[in-house]
Amino acid sequence: MAYKLVTKQREIEDYIGSSELLALDIETSPNEKYRDEPKSALDSHKSTITGISFSVSHGTGIYIPFRHRNGENADFKTIWSFIEDEILMDPKIIVVIHNLAFESAFFYALGIIPQCKIYDTMAAAQMTLKNETQFRNLADSGLKTLVPELLEIELPKFEVVTNGKFFDELDSKDPETIRYACADSDYALRLYHYFNDWFDKNLPKHKFIVEKIESPTAVYVGLMKHNGLLMDVDLMLQKQKESEQILTKLHEKLNSITGVEVGKNASTKAFKEFLYKQIGLPIFKKTEKNSEAVDDEAILLLEGYCKTEEPDFVPLLEMVREYRKIGKIKSTYIDGYLPHINSATGRIHAELFPLATDTGRFASRNPNLQNCPRKDNDPIGVRNFIITPKGKVLLSLDFSQIELRVGAFYCRDKAMLETYRNGGDIHAKTTSVIYKIPFEEAVDKNSEHYKERRTIAKACNFGVFFGLYPNGLLRSLKFKAHLNKTLNECREIINNLKEGYPGLVFWQHETIANAKFSGFTETFLGRRRYLPEINSLDRNKKSFAQRCALNTPIQGTAADILKLAIVRILHGLQERIWLKPLLQIHDELIFELPKEKLDEAVQFVKGCMEVQPFSEFDVSIVVQASFGTNFGNLKEIEEVSSCG
Repeated sequence: MAYKLVTKQREIEDYIGSSELLALDIETSPNEKYRDEPKSALDSHKSTITGISFSVSHGTGIYIPFRHRNGENADFKTIWSFIEDEILMDPKIIVVIHNLAFESAFFYALGIIPQCKIYDTMAAAQMTLKNETQFRNLADSGLKTLVPELLEIELPKFEVVTNGKFFDELDSKDPETIRYACADSDYALRLYHYFNDWFDKNLPKHKFIVEKIESPTAVYVGLMKHNGLLMDVDLMLQKQKESEQILTKLHEKLNSITGVEVGKNASTKAFKEFLYKQIGLPIFKKTEKNSEAVDDEAILLLEGYCKTEEPDFVPLLEMVREYRKIGKIKSTYIDGYLPHINSATGRIHAELFPLATDTGRFASRNPNLQNCPRKDNDPIGVRNFIITPKGKVLLSLDFSQIELRVGAFYCRDKAMLETYRNGGDIHAKTTSVIYKIPFEEAVDKNSEHYKERRTIAKACNFGVFFGLYPNGLLRSLKFKAHLNKTLNECREIINNLKEGYPGLVFWQHETIANAKFSGFTETFLGRRRYLPEINSLDRNKKSFAQRCALNTPIQGTAADILKLAIVRILHGLQERIWLKPLLQIHDELIFELPKEKLDEAVQFVKGCMEVQPFSEFDVSIVVQASFGTNFGNLKEIEEVSSCG
């Protein structure tokens, strides 16, 4: 391989020449203070760039060392200024990077948000098939995994090259150091050509998605990862102690009432026998092993029964649910979050994955921030843990009913489209449809059945596009809204819904038929999901595939719309470096910024999010903005006289 070490700007210019396509890769090493911490070299707050490699053609590459303790080093300030101005900020150049979010975080630590055309070969890998119907997942998409599989070449392993050392401890002039660093760029460039050829032959729309959506989104992920969420540790420790005291009291009380040891989650064998044998409650649900269930659903079913048949046991079952809820919140969001607070920043820097789901929605881990509970279902107040430094505020911008709007766009139902085009209330419209009442009555908050009917309408709206059946509606109302409806009532509600929204029924039938014929479903921009079980003889597998056929176009297109907004936001962040992306949760984007910049930020981000995502989309998009100094007490912008 024609790999070499360079330390002068002229050598870099001579190698790159007039090429407008290149790949790069960085090597990092921890700062002195954190060299004993595991994985500190991967943390953009605890480590720095040791060197950078470039490749412009097959089998060639250069490595520029910056901070090696042995061998030559280039002058970081001079060379990095050149890299920033002539490569990362040049909109004409295509820069290929494998695992772009990682590099993005380190660039951002230096104040850089790349404005070049960026291409993430890790995202490309996840948008290509590993067999006839399965796309690669993250575990299949590492460089050291892909190159042997696709290019039939073994790359040098980091552990072998470093032999337990940090990269900055290697001699920069050692051929193995140069080979390792340059190979990552060289083979990222080869994968770029490999995947683009694959897209051209198999899925051209995925090439567009990788280039225009997923690669810029990966940059944004790096920004969110670097910024992280500032946590109120004192409040967390206070709530940890309080919740432990509450759990201890509830545990003692449950043991006293039942006369048995209920255990940490009120699910011991003794507690089960108490419910079903000692006091003789009916069995509504069984486990896979055909024994009596005592999970949350079973407890709710028992509670519903006891409200009419055995009211004396209702307080006990309510106490069990409270015990479990507080226990789960404590273990997940206090005990679970505390170990992830970064010692250098006091923040949680979670991993965010924009391609972790079949529909293209984000996922999160270490810890999972996607399931952060809302305050209406959280007696502890987890969102209050997320705070801002003095003088800063959090800004949340949330797409309003984006999946319902996408659903209306797809099914072309006249009543739905008219409601959105007139700025109407879709839940009130659905209430009027399923109960066959005038719209004026459906929207009247003083109406006798307003709250219950609206709750049912919401359940229908958020489920019917995905093939909601009477049984599913019954379960949703029972376990999420605590409303007891009969199967016949649910059947009548859904029949009325379909009668009132005929376009919806036609779209559902057409979409499932197309999926059965083609074997896949797609978002509007062409993000594909294969459904090999769509024609299965197994009823459960077939039913699940049919729901996926309906779910993916709506949920996936909504995810694409969010990512398109992220791309627009990204383009404006370099000139608004004070606006810091922190987190994405479902249809919501969260930022940290100086309080005096709030008006400007709202105008900018809302403008990016409410833009027509693609020319065919003819349903208005509405974004709701709120702000505050902690995530649990955000105020809608409209609620205050001046958001500044």
